Amino acid sequence: MQDHDQYRLFLHLAQTLSFTRTAADCHVSPATLSRTVQRLESAVGHRLLDRGPHGVALTGHGRRFLHYASQALKLWDRYHDQDAAGDDLGGHLRVFASVTACQSLLPDLLAPIRIAHPRVRISVRTGDAASALALLDYGEAELAVAALPARIPVTLLTRQITRTPLLLIQTAPAPPTGQLPAPGQPFVLPRQGPVRTAADQWFKSLRHTPRIAAEPDGHEALLTLVALGYGTGIIPGLVLQHSSIRSRFHQVPTPSSPGELSIGVCVRRTDLHRPLVAAAWAAAQQIQEHRSDM
Repeated sequence: MQDHDQYRLFLHLAQTLSFTRTAADCHVSPATLSRTVQRLESAVGHRLLDRGPHGVALTGHGRRFLHYASQALKLWDRYHDQDAAGDDLGGHLRVFASVTACQSLLPDLLAPIRIAHPRVRISVRTGDAASALALLDYGEAELAVAALPARIPVTLLTRQITRTPLLLIQTAPAPPTGQLPAPGQPFVLPRQGPVRTAADQWFKSLRHTPRIAAEPDGHEALLTLVALGYGTGIIPGLVLQHSSIRSRFHQVPTPSSPGELSIGVCVRRTDLHRPLVAAAWAAAQQIQEHRSDM
């Protein structure tokens, strides 16, 4: 593992102060994360973290090393954004997006960068859309494409590129009554994220307390559980449209809509001065303008 990869893990851990959460978010084992911290502490010569009965805390040396690692990563990113030969943009653009965003939005978003700057290396990481902004804020990616929450962290900038309605779906044909499923009928809802927030607010407005049968972490898992008959699901229309099993579901007509999601491109404010991130931000603006003209 290169130094900058270790630094990114440490920065994430310094934000969460949770080995379990950082290991899950960064897709490493807890043992790997512990060994990374031990290697950094050995190199620094001081303990960086205290682990006690009340949780994890940075030591004084840990706070100093956090500043150093943050500055080192900024210099590393700046170096990789510059081409020693001249004007041709190079570097590594790390993108995080859901599976649906990869299929429906990323090709149009990244194609202009790929064509204009062939030296740019693009890597794409997929996962739970609810984690997208957190991973971006922690420095795990330079660009994220995800559903935008009502409140955007002040450290991030977002640009909407499309909207999608939230749909109620189930495997059985829906009766044309325009009513919610009968009281006591089970629902499958995301564990967290904008869809869960919108669903909770919708149920509250209807004074309906749903019986939750399952709370998966991702939209694809939600579709699987609904297909298995666990209950009625609430899903973004864009996800259903691009699902390979969409023919298994029926949309449930309801007296009111659970709402819709705004899907956007997100970057860190402090990264906009970087040529590579600025190019990606400009490509997002072109998509936004193209869709608004349609």
